[in-house]
This record gives sequence, C-alpha cells and structure tokens, in this order.
Amino acid sequence: MPTISDIWERAVAEPASPPAYLVKERGAWQEISWPEAGRRVEELAGGFLAFGVEKGDRVAILSRTRLEWALTDFALVSIGAIVVPLYPTSSADECLHILADSGARAIVCENRDQLAKIESVRDRLPALEHVIALEDAADGATTAWEAVRASDREGVAAARAAIREDDVLTLIYTSGTTGRPKGCVLTHRNMAATVAGVREIEGLCGPGDVAVLFLPLAHVFARLVHYLVPSIPITVAFVPDVRAVARALEEVRPTVFPSVPRLFEKVHATVTGTFGEATGARRALVQWSLRVGRRASRLRREGKRVPPGLALQHRLADRLVFSKVKVRLGGRQRTTVSGGAPLAREIGEFFDSLGIPILEGYGLTECTVGAVNRPKRYRFGTVGLPFPGVDVRLDEDGEILLKGPSVFSGYYGDDDATRAVLDEDGWLRTGDVGRLDAHGFLTVTDRKKELIVTAAGKNVSPANIENELKVCPYVSQVLVVGDRRPFVVALITLDEAEVAKLDDPDEARGRVAEAVAALNAKRNPDEQVRRWTILPRDFAEERGELTPTLKVRRRVVAEHFRDEIERLYRGRV
Repeated sequence: MPTISDIWERAVAEPASPPAYLVKERGAWQEISWPEAGRRVEELAGGFLAFGVEKGDRVAILSRTRLEWALTDFALVSIGAIVVPLYPTSSADECLHILADSGARAIVCENRDQLAKIESVRDRLPALEHVIALEDAADGATTAWEAVRASDREGVAAARAAIREDDVLTLIYTSGTTGRPKGCVLTHRNMAATVAGVREIEGLCGPGDVAVLFLPLAHVFARLVHYLVPSIPITVAFVPDVRAVARALEEVRPTVFPSVPRLFEKVHATVTGTFGEATGARRALVQWSLRVGRRASRLRREGKRVPPGLALQHRLADRLVFSKVKVRLGGRQRTTVSGGAPLAREIGEFFDSLGIPILEGYGLTECTVGAVNRPKRYRFGTVGLPFPGVDVRLDEDGEILLKGPSVFSGYYGDDDATRAVLDEDGWLRTGDVGRLDAHGFLTVTDRKKELIVTAAGKNVSPANIENELKVCPYVSQVLVVGDRRPFVVALITLDEAEVAKLDDPDEARGRVAEAVAALNAKRNPDEQVRRWTILPRDFAEERGELTPTLKVRRRVVAEHFRDEIERLYRGRV
C-alpha cells in the first residue's frame, strides 16, 4: 500500500494536463498546475524541516478550505509530520483542548481572528513553539506562511523515504456532538485504502473530473476529497466562504460535487417553492414534468430500461423545466455525493426525478467511509452498499460494526476509549443502529445513544421524524424530544428566506402544522409528534448548537431551550 506522500510524489512526477487546483483571485478563477503545486509543496516541506519539524511531530492547521491548507498538508505529509486540523469555527477553548491533547509543536492560522484565538491560550500550551500566519503576520510572535520555504530537496527526499504505510498521517478530532472531541489516529494505510476504494467504484470519480470543495478540511469527508486530487487525479476548486458556493457552482460547473444534506435541503426548499408558485400552463408543465421524472427515476432504480417514449418525454421535461434547476448546480454534474448527516428520502427522490442522482454515503472519522450508493446501484433511504474493502455486520442490538484497512488504530492517548469501540478482531463499534436488506444495502436508523425510549418503553428514532419534517420548505431545523417522557414533542425553526416569500408570514405556522399532521398520519401513536412549537430563532453554530458540518448538538439545543420543552409537556405551547 503506498503512503499518501508516495501518491503525491507520483502525481507531481507525471502531471496530468488538467490543473491540480482552481482558486478565485481578483474575481476570476486561476489554475494551479501540477508543476506549480509540486514546487510550492517542496519548498514548504523544506521550510518546515528548517523550522525543526520532524517525523511524528504534530502540526495543526486552523483555516477555512483554501489552497494554502492543501499545500501545507501535503508539505507536512511529505516529511512525516502529523497534521492536526481544527475547524475554523472552533472556539479558543476548543483549540486549546485539541492543541494540548495532541501536543502540537506548531500551528498554521489563516488570519487575524484565528491568531487571536491562539494568542489568548498560548501561555497554556508549552509544547507550541511556532505560530505561522497565512495572513496578517503582524508581530514577532508569528511567522508569515510565505517565509516557510527552503530549497532542501535532499532533506525532503530523505524524510519522505523514511515514511511507512503504518505511520500516523493525521489526528482528526471528532466533532464533539456527545462530549469532548477525541483524536482519531489515521495512518497512511488507512487513508490510502480509502482512496483506493473510491477508485474501485465505477463511475464515481475519474481522471479529469472537477470538484467544488467548500466542506471544512478538518472533516474527514473533505479530507478524502482532498487526497483524491493526486490519486485519480482530479481538479478541485476551493470555496472558502459557504456563501459563495452557489456562484462557484455556476462558474466552475463541476462534474463532481461532495456536500452535506443541508445544502440540498435548501435547494429543494427553493425549487419546490418556485414550482409551487407556478400558475396556469406553467403549473401544468411543471406537474407533468415531475410525473415524467418520477416514472423514469423509478425504472432506473429498479434496473429497468426506460422506454423510448418515456425517454423522449424526459428529455423534453429536462429542456423545459429540469435544466433550469441543474444550472444552479453547474449543469454538468455526473456525481453528487451527500455525507456527514442523513439525507431525507423524499429529497433524494426529488432530485433523481430531475435527473440529478444524489449518492448518499455513510462514514465516520474512525473509518472515513463505511458504505456508499453506486452510480448504477442506489436506493434512496439507504446509505448504499459496503465500501470496497470494508466488511459490515450488525450486532445483536442492531449496532453497525465495520472492519477493514480503513478503520483507525484508536483514539490518541486514550486506550480506554479505544477499547470501548475497537475489539481485538478489528471490528469497530460505530454507535449507529441500522439494518441490511437482502441486497446488501445498509440503512442507518439512528445513533444508538440518541434513540428515544419513551416512558412507555417504546423505541423512537428522532432522526427519521426530523428529516421528514425538514422536507417542508418552511422548516429549517427540528429537534425531536421524548426520552423517558410520556410522548414525543418537537422544537421547530423556520427558514426565514422561504417565509419571506409568503404574503402573510403567519401562514408559515399553518404550513408547518400541515407537515406535522401529514407525518402523524403515517406513523404509529408512539412516533407521532403530539405537541410542537416554533422557536424564535434558528439553531446556530456560534452558539454551539450545530457542528461545523451542521449536525445538531442535541444536548446543547435541549439545554438552551429547556423552558420551551417543559412548556410543551405542561401543555402550554
């Protein structure tokens, strides 16, 4: 198995004609060629060696997703250093915990705001020797990133030659939805095996593909995409600001788009809202097109041939209706992958009817990818088939267990936590509950620790209820509560952008009530939302209520809105 540094070296030695990266500068997308990327990584690697960074040293990166992040990572990987990524939204306290826990010797910060976080806790980090700034290196306590460069080809070559596949590549800290983040130890072998698995899946990603990447590189999903660049190779366009994603999609026109469900939920809400506003002949055309799309989608998923007549109708529907939606995502996407959180089945089916299949996958920091739907074999409501090289089985209580070369070696400095999830045979306890169908497709039903057990002893999956309610275009976030309670209630936030389109904003409450009623009509009494309330604000990452990948931190939200929850159970909405 090659190391990640081997993979990078080979890509630079045999550069493909497409560029390695795209970055937007002065209003235009600029290409970064393989020779240019290779030169800059080589100089950075030499610079880190000159700083005294050695094999096994931990070096942190605190930055948004941008070119400098990628080049810094490959430079450190090339000399055997261990990269410790931090989310750019991390608080000073969170940075302190990760830097202290990992024993990082150096950190690369993006700008003045990030530097301020580190300076506020630096006196409690005795191991931290160097603070390097991508921007705003204003005083003697920091070093400019551009100054970290040296011509030391022999030193870099010797350091690279000393790297082995079982050496630690990175410490990726968990998002901390259930407690303090723990550092997952991922080796070169772990990540190289995952990269190799992607290459095995026909049609998922191939040479010459272009991807737009806005996901934080502190997350293992984005990190995998980042390592696919030299492995396949593909071109990645970096989008540091999530608010610029929509424009980037239209300008770059990617063929591959990795994302989290929240973006697809927002696009779905906007599109369905627009379709709903259509009147007369336009409304009839939209409804006809959607019926055609659903019929074609169902046949494709069943592995059946789409009849010529239906195929012709679908092409017409695409030209008149669907193409206008596709252009928002670039217009030429071949592969769209959703990960990081569950995607509502209705949303997957909707996009597929438009001819935009979203392949949902399943992974976690401890294994990167456990399962994924295939371009030619996918089922909505599932996370797909086991990933190449990964064995999947269910424990007696339904917990999903994973085994394979991509499974991590443990939590950094925490043997007890490691033993709790990784047995002697290498099976990883994911903490997720699921089921496997007769065809091998995996469905994740909920987090084991988040399953609600009502006062009557009935098990309820909150995620399924929440996802179904979020299909309503006026709903932004949902938290379902009911553990050890007599019945299930829900905290609901509104999508202000969609509500603003209504003539009467109060109408949103009626639309939410309809969504709750529709959900309850399909569920048994134990799973019905008996009471609910609309909160005065949305959940916010800066308040600690969402992770950087927009997953809800249940305990935090429940604590922040405990009064609203108690009022629901007292019957006062």
